[in-house]
Amino acid sequence: MKFRAGMVVGLAAGYVLGTKAGRKRYEQIRRATSKASTHPAVRQVADQATALVDLGRSAIAEGLTVGSRSLRKAARSG
Repeated sequence: MKFRAGMVVGLAAGYVLGTKAGRKRYEQIRRATSKASTHPAVRQVADQATALVDLGRSAIAEGLTVGSRSLRKAARSG
């Protein structure tokens, strides 16, 4: 589900940026995108994605901290 939502957003953004359909079509797409981005389901998915990224970032930072402690400890004893 997350992949599909991301793919839809990516395709929409690519189409908007790459379209040669003219200003009228661009405005139509921009309005639809704006409307979709305020939809509660889209906001929920975006919030979940943000939380997931924050969780991953915290886990990576913690892993790096633990790893560097282990390296310092090994360097002192070795």
